Amino acid sequence: MASTVIPVGLRVEVEVLWDHAQMHHEVRAVDAGIGLGSHDLDVPVYTAELYHRGLFPRIVFSGGNAPGTTELFPRGEAVHFRERAMESGVPGDAILVEPDATNTGENIDFTRALFESTGTLGDIRSVTLISRPYQQRRAYAICRKRWPEVEVTCASRAVPLDDYVAGIGDVDRVINTLVGDTQRLWVYPALGWAIEQPVPDRVRKAFSRLVDAGFVRRLHPE
Repeated sequence: MASTVIPVGLRVEVEVLWDHAQMHHEVRAVDAGIGLGSHDLDVPVYTAELYHRGLFPRIVFSGGNAPGTTELFPRGEAVHFRERAMESGVPGDAILVEPDATNTGENIDFTRALFESTGTLGDIRSVTLISRPYQQRRAYAICRKRWPEVEVTCASRAVPLDDYVAGIGDVDRVINTLVGDTQRLWVYPALGWAIEQPVPDRVRKAFSRLVDAGFVRRLHPE
């Protein structure tokens, strides 16, 4: 059975990355909410809550499968996310599904193409990206690079770190993904996939400590 306890000697480092990964944006009314596919089923539930608050009139769930989600969502992340949002009371005709993306860059590119194919791209001037908490900063940087015409807000349910880990049920999975997302903040701009953002020394030091501790499963080749 997977552990949900953050290693005591690494708690500070995990908290540093967790906090930096979040943009701390205030949610506001936008033209569309985009739920980014992942293993986290709270994404469609929180997206539904924001919809019911009147913060956007339309939703796109984007995602096929990435490593680790095929067993969870055999018909694809976006399909399962749509169903969960409808269970939360969102009408089906308010939701578009983008079923092919396998990474965050494709989430953005394919969603933009979906709006273009439906003749609504010109109506989309602002979006909220709803994601795992620690995906926010990376998703923001990618969206700013690949869809610069839109104003971008990032959102995730505000939840304490320990509660989030308990909800996922696997602390190793959370820390490995958090480490991988942090590394992509400088790897992706170097590859031309995202805008550059400052990464404070405390974040780089926390990242290095967690890599040294063996949390390397989600690292991107440098």
